[in-house]
Amino acid sequence: MGMSAMGRPAVDASRGDSRLDARFAKGIAAILLLGLTFLLNGLAKLFEFHSVRIGWYVANLIDRADARFILNAEVNHNARHHLPLIGRITNHLVLPHWTPFSWGLTVVELAAGIMLTLGLWSRLGAVIALVPTVFLFFVYFANDRWVPEQPLELVPLIVLALVLPGGYGASTAGSNVRLGLRREAPCLVGTS
Repeated sequence: MGMSAMGRPAVDASRGDSRLDARFAKGIAAILLLGLTFLLNGLAKLFEFHSVRIGWYVANLIDRADARFILNAEVNHNARHHLPLIGRITNHLVLPHWTPFSWGLTVVELAAGIMLTLGLWSRLGAVIALVPTVFLFFVYFANDRWVPEQPLELVPLIVLALVLPGGYGASTAGSNVRLGLRREAPCLVGTS
């Protein structure tokens, strides 16, 4: 393998790098799943539909009425809720002004869904998606949920928001060298 003009290992685009391709495919699958989740729920809120039927397959999405019902039920009718600030925010700010909040949630889900699904500004899309996700994490915090339920959305969004393209995280090249992490973005145009 030759070196690029910048001194990085060149990747032969004709044969590809299977390790890079596999990592890329796994990352794209996770981003697409998150993006489609937000996009479809945003569309359900925009067009007020709840059920999805494809042949024998029947599933549901969360429209604006469902979101209000779930938020009210989780905060006000679940005896295990122990975070008073969440209750105050929900009962004194969000629920009394549900119409603008529901449209804001719709816009957030659509924007994040489009950004993540299409790969346009996916980091910004992850940060936008984190707003309702973090709030819901605290709503569900002590509500006896299945252990990985909330982290399934929260953790990938945090990773996507923090990991630099082609890197290991929000760190400088110097700290990567000190930690023994050698990560160089491949150059697709090599010099032989």
